[in-house]
Parts: sequence; structure tokens; C-alpha cells
Amino acid sequence: MTRTFLLAAAAAAALSVTGAQAQTEIQWWHSMGGALGDKLGDLANKFNASQKDYKVVPSYKGSYPESMTNAIAAYRAGNAPHILQVFEVGTATMMAGKGAVVPVYKLMKDADEPFDPKAYLPPVSGYYSDSKGNMLSFPFNSSTVVYYINKDAFKKAGLDPNKAPKTWKEFVAAAEKLKAAGQGCVYTTGWPSWMHIENFSAWHNVPIGTKENGMGGLDTEFQVNSPLHVRHIAMLGDMAKKGLFTYAGRTNQGEAKFSSGECAMMTSSTGAQANIRRSAKFEWSVNFIPYHDDVKGAPQNSIIGGASLWVMGGKTANAYKGVAKFFAFLSKPEIQMEWHTGTGYVPITMAAYEMTRKSGFYDKNPGADIAVKQLTNKPPTANSKGLRFGNFVQGREVIEEEMENVFSGKKDAKTAMDEAVRRGNEILRKFQAANKG
Repeated sequence: MTRTFLLAAAAAAALSVTGAQAQTEIQWWHSMGGALGDKLGDLANKFNASQKDYKVVPSYKGSYPESMTNAIAAYRAGNAPHILQVFEVGTATMMAGKGAVVPVYKLMKDADEPFDPKAYLPPVSGYYSDSKGNMLSFPFNSSTVVYYINKDAFKKAGLDPNKAPKTWKEFVAAAEKLKAAGQGCVYTTGWPSWMHIENFSAWHNVPIGTKENGMGGLDTEFQVNSPLHVRHIAMLGDMAKKGLFTYAGRTNQGEAKFSSGECAMMTSSTGAQANIRRSAKFEWSVNFIPYHDDVKGAPQNSIIGGASLWVMGGKTANAYKGVAKFFAFLSKPEIQMEWHTGTGYVPITMAAYEMTRKSGFYDKNPGADIAVKQLTNKPPTANSKGLRFGNFVQGREVIEEEMENVFSGKKDAKTAMDEAVRRGNEILRKFQAANKG
């Protein structure tokens, strides 16, 4: 081997090392396992292949609460990721972390990347914006609650399978016919508080709490014991007593009961559709969630669930430029359409929704656009643009525990919802005290 060759090889190696060092890694912690994690990885790979300056490195860090807890600990130790996926109920906690996060609107402006908050669906952008309309985190996997029916079970019960009940009166009447026809499990729900308190409140344009559902200040208080809330939870308790409602659990346990054919009706996330498409051996449809027709103005609009991407503080300006480029990439209509059609999550921009509609996807997959229609049914109000309660992970657990007391017949609805407010407000006061100033 000649000296000239060795020198050339060394120079090439040096250039290679220089090139590798020039590529800045962007660490992305997330909570999506299985097929969703694969789809998320595809997005990162596509971005990485689109340019040479940055490399997004996704890392699965367990459930949403686990990932959030780990990220907070890592931030204190100086090892936080650049991007953290946080579920929607953690929004207030992240907002309170002044200095620990970089607001998305500032990130995009500093990096001079295109960013128009008005391009996003209003219920999506509103959920993650402050009172001045500044978007603080980047919407990613947004969903909402929709209403599924088993059309075969409807036919068997003598019901019109093409006319899903629109109101809760019609819903209960259909439930009674399904029960009479021998349907063992008539109705179940995924995410009971998200459906029957949070989306229920937005759908009927009533507050869950004071101060615009917590968006106006930390001194908010829960209002889930209003006459309408009590009436609705009492109705569910009565349905449970009569065998018309089967309680399945606090998360998505009801989805398996519907996709297997065990339950004839279900309210749950739009994100359940991919699994139902794969598993269901019967005809089914996706519909608007029911409403109480004696409530003036109902239905209003539903609110989102899912998660957004938060940018952690303490990184270099170059790294933030890379994060901004990645968010601009994720905002492209074709990328949003790919994510929406591949996962069942909502397209977060109107441009992505229109592109998907024109592609014929909704014609081939009836009901896949119901979520967007529901979210945009009417312009969001102070009661329907979202919620922001401190420590709402614990607050939601308290509400669900009291709802369970009604479903099991241990408490009447008024007593249970009064207790949910009392216990929930204690959690809010602790959060307020810990974050004052």
C-alpha cells in the first residue's frame, strides 16, 4: 500500500467524520408502540432522507405518563430530548414549565420557517394555544370521540342500519330494541370521562370548569356537577342498571368489545377505526355522537384528544433550527394525509383534509371524515375550544372514579358529581399553589 494511498484514505476518513459530525441529531421521545410506532418511524426516516443536515431519532419511552415523567427527570439532569410527545391532558403541566419548554410559535419564527396557526383546524390549534392565540406545542396525533354502530345488529333488532340515532332519546330507544332482540352488550364506551364529560360538555356548549375551562387562569374550578351533567350521568347509570350500558374500563377497553361484535354500539376514539377495519366481521358505520335535543344550540363541536409535540429547553440554536424544519415537514399536506390515512388520526390542517377528500379516500372509507366534520361542526366557543386543568391526569381519574360509583349503583349522580368537583378542586388548588408566580 503506497504512502499516497494511505494519505488519501486518511483524508477521506477525516472528511467522512467531519460530515457525520455536521449532521445534528434531534432526539424525539414518544409513546407509540406497535404499528403506530412503525408509522411514526416512517415519518422520521422520510424527513431524514429529505435533507442531510439533521437526523431525527425517535425513541419509545413507554406510556404517556411514563414518558412525561422520564422527560422531566432528564431535563433536571440536563439530558432532556429535543422533542417530547405529551398527551393532551398534560398540556397545563407542560405550560407551567417556564424555561423548560420553547413555545412552537417562537421556535418557528426564530428559525424563519413557514408557520400559520390559521392553517390548522380551530379545535386543534385552540387546544394548544395560549390566551393570545400563540401556539405553544405542535399538534401531532389528534383524535376525537365518534359513535360506532354494528349495522348487522341494527338489522336484527328491526332498526334502520343507515339511520344511527342522532339524539340521546333516540339512542335509548334503539338500545331498548337491541336489548329486546337479544343483544347481550348493547352499548359501551372507550375513555368515559373524555366522552361523557369532556366531549359531552363541548358538544352541548357547557363549561367543564370556570375561567374558560382553565385556559383563563390557574384559579379555575370544576363545574361537572351542573344539572345537565348530573342528568346525563344519571341516564348512563339508569342504562347500566337496565343492562343497556356495559362499562368496560377507563381507557380503550370497550373497543375490543365492539370490534369483536360483543357490543352493538360504542363511543370511542376515531383512532379505533384502523383496528375495527381489520377485526370486525360485520357491517359497521361511524356517526356523530348523540346530543340532548332540549339543549339550546346543541350540537356544538367536539374537542380533540391525542397528543402534541413539545420542544424542550436548553438546546443549541442549530438544533432548534432542525426541530423547526422537522415541524415544517410534518405540516405538509401530503405528509399529514399519509399520517391521517395510515393511522386514523385527524388531519391537523384543512389543506390535508381537502387533499384527502379529493383523493377519494373518504369515498372508499365511509365515516373516515366524520371526526373532521364533528370538530368543525361550529366555530369553537369558550366552552368548546378545549380545556387546561393542572394535574388533569389525576383530576380525570377522580371524575372517572365517581362516574364508576354511579354505573355500579353505589352513588346517585348528584352525590357523585358533587364529590368529583370537591375532590377535583383540591387537586387544582395544589397545582395552583405549586405554580404560583
